[in-house]
Amino acid sequence: MENIKIANAPCSWGALEFELEGKSLGYQQVLSEMAELGYVGTELGDWGFMPTDPQALRSALDSFGLDLPGAFVPVALALEEQHDKGVENALRIARLMVEAGYKDAFIILADDNGSVPERTQNAGRITPEMALNADQWEVYGRGANKVAAAVKEKYGLRTVFHHHCAGYVETPEELDALMQHTDPGLLGICLDMGHYAFGGGNPMDVLEKYPERTWHIHFKDYDGEVGSKSRSKGWNYFESVEHGVFCKLGEGRVDFGAIIQKLDELDYKGWIVVEQDVLPGMGSPYECAKHNLEYINKNRMLTK
Repeated sequence: MENIKIANAPCSWGALEFELEGKSLGYQQVLSEMAELGYVGTELGDWGFMPTDPQALRSALDSFGLDLPGAFVPVALALEEQHDKGVENALRIARLMVEAGYKDAFIILADDNGSVPERTQNAGRITPEMALNADQWEVYGRGANKVAAAVKEKYGLRTVFHHHCAGYVETPEELDALMQHTDPGLLGICLDMGHYAFGGGNPMDVLEKYPERTWHIHFKDYDGEVGSKSRSKGWNYFESVEHGVFCKLGEGRVDFGAIIQKLDELDYKGWIVVEQDVLPGMGSPYECAKHNLEYINKNRMLTK
């Protein structure tokens, strides 16, 4: 873990890509608290959360000593008519990062999560009947390849895919299908521990099965008790998040100690980005982020 850098993300301070009730903190306070706690990077967050002028963005991050490992780009990949718009959006964000000097940052491609009612309503309990069919997977994979190829060709950035509950790539079987329909030279995986666990999988399996495609990592934990309540009460994705399905690291079902050992075995040298969706009214983002970094550092010492 010596070569791994630890970042956080604006969603940990309530700045999510979804329009939920409450108001998140401004980016200056978020960056200040990240840096104070000892994180060394941040993802970009939703477009407009941080400055969209390259020089202003660089100045803001430099003022807190933070790097920028990547930016989240949602695209409705199941709809072929949305592919060109997705490419345009990805290129806009890639341009911002490159012109700000972050030439090793990732485009973190994802589905337009939360936009399909059936998937949103049944997050954490997806059945095969809710999955894409063979023809739809062809469209989906083609769109993902198209975005990744455009970003690589124009700006030289790599693209990873963020599997995510309330989107079409949630379950282990769906991640497998995406891997089969995309170019391993173009598209890697952003392995999110919490989303993979909520989607019914063990994140260790991804590291075992796709070590060469796991280019970026999100540390997020999954509260299995909240997940069980979500199933019994029929909560949708947003209700599950609001009830704390993604808890503090070490308080859920993800075995981060084993994950860290595996990353050491794989000689992983990328970023780990901590994410815990702390919405307004759910607690102190600062205290949660403090706990999460301390938890990681404790486990790093245990695995030495």
